[in-house]
Amino acid sequence: MSSTPSFIQLEQQQKSRDVKRLTALTLLLAAVLIFSLCAGDSWLWPDQWLTPSAKLFVWQIRLPRALAVILVGAGLAVCGAVMQALFENSLAEPGLLGVSSGGGVALVICVLLGHGLLPIWIMSLAAVAGSLAVTFVLLYFARRRLFAHSRLLLVGVAIGIICSAIMTWAVYFSSSLDLRQLMYWMMGGFGGIDWSQSWLGLLLLPVLLWLCAQGHPLNLLSLGAHQAQQLGLPVAVWRNLLVLAMGWIVGISVALAGVIGFVGLVIPHLLRLSGITDQRRLLPACALAGGGVLLSADVMARIALYSAELPIGVVTAVLGAPLFIWLLARGERLD
Repeated sequence: MSSTPSFIQLEQQQKSRDVKRLTALTLLLAAVLIFSLCAGDSWLWPDQWLTPSAKLFVWQIRLPRALAVILVGAGLAVCGAVMQALFENSLAEPGLLGVSSGGGVALVICVLLGHGLLPIWIMSLAAVAGSLAVTFVLLYFARRRLFAHSRLLLVGVAIGIICSAIMTWAVYFSSSLDLRQLMYWMMGGFGGIDWSQSWLGLLLLPVLLWLCAQGHPLNLLSLGAHQAQQLGLPVAVWRNLLVLAMGWIVGISVALAGVIGFVGLVIPHLLRLSGITDQRRLLPACALAGGGVLLSADVMARIALYSAELPIGVVTAVLGAPLFIWLLARGERLD
């Protein structure tokens, strides 16, 4: 009898390796979370967390911020993996379709019209609405088949450029201090996050969990739209559902932290290089790795400068761009 392992045995071995990697990512995320609760201007180690002087810093300031960072990082990384499968383009990432920029434009309009007096929940909902508005425009183009599947990405790039120009124009001609502070925040940052924004996390979490569970249809979509349709997948329905879910997640992420790049681009590539290729396990791995990487970047942004905080978007760009160049240098084939 042949000693060559069967396909089922190879699949079981791959699944076992993927489970071990998921376990390792979970432990790493837990370790980074503990470290983030300790780090800051005042370092507070776990044995100090229950003291009266530490309760405010750890449980009221650092914990809600850390949870928000994990949710945003997980959402952006999962959206990046979904976009790369959906659009059959390994350069796809959450900001590519202009969805993040649409949320930013909505926030700028809120500040201009409300003169900085609108409550935070209205501005947060405006960011979600702006991101969904761009998503619906893209869905209209896709439904009417005005552009080919691959060219829809170029439409998203053009929309993002237009939105960025609008935001720059508004800041340039405005004397509002609130608007200039908003643009600094739009570079990416979690300053000011507390438990009052937890409702945004509750809106993001169910959609994120649903998206992480869609590995099977994404495996089919990764084969190509024509092949997926031949295998019985209603491609148009799934594409619309996935784009709506991504628009929702990215919109809430913009409302929480502004525009953050490279997380959705680099994380899926790194995980594929590590051997996780099945979308059923790649998506949960992206959620764990994205949350851990962004939380690490947030800690760096908080402690890099004395009595100051770097925009987290700057940290992810500085770390992500060289890493992505390294990935390209390894010869990874990009479509």
